[in-house]
Amino acid sequence: MLSLEANICRLRALEPSDVDMLYLWENDPEVWRVSGTVAPLSYERLCSFVQEQNYDIYATRQMRLVVEAEGVAVGTVDIIDFDPQHLRFGVGVLIYAQENRRRGYARAALEAVAGYAREVLGLKQIWASVASDNEASVALFESLGFERCGLRRDWLRRGAEYVDVYEYQLLLI
Repeated sequence: MLSLEANICRLRALEPSDVDMLYLWENDPEVWRVSGTVAPLSYERLCSFVQEQNYDIYATRQMRLVVEAEGVAVGTVDIIDFDPQHLRFGVGVLIYAQENRRRGYARAALEAVAGYAREVLGLKQIWASVASDNEASVALFESLGFERCGLRRDWLRRGAEYVDVYEYQLLLI
């Protein structure tokens, strides 16, 4: 099992026992605001997703890791659009429960992912897309050295209004 140790948490591979947790998190409309999801996911689909995560990142071009603190799952990190030719991937992080936010778990998880990208995969960069109204995530990514490199105007619809999305890059080498 893949496990990445961070200073206050660890990242581990998805396990079949995580499906109940994912079912709750993925079907929470509050999470949909940041994930881009617009419809519930079935339990069966999540079981298939967890099974697919057993394959190599070079085959799936993605990876979801569970953020664990003191043996309890507090969130996930998604590695997306892995591109071994151009040596990059995208990243997103979710710390689910409000009481676990602002405790350093997302920072530690992203630092561990950056180490994995640099030391194991030999990547050049990581990118992220962050809604401009997600002040906590904007501050987090910028504090980790991600540079704002682009803007997608009116990219996300939130009811009758639109929100910009910032594009970020972290150069590793």
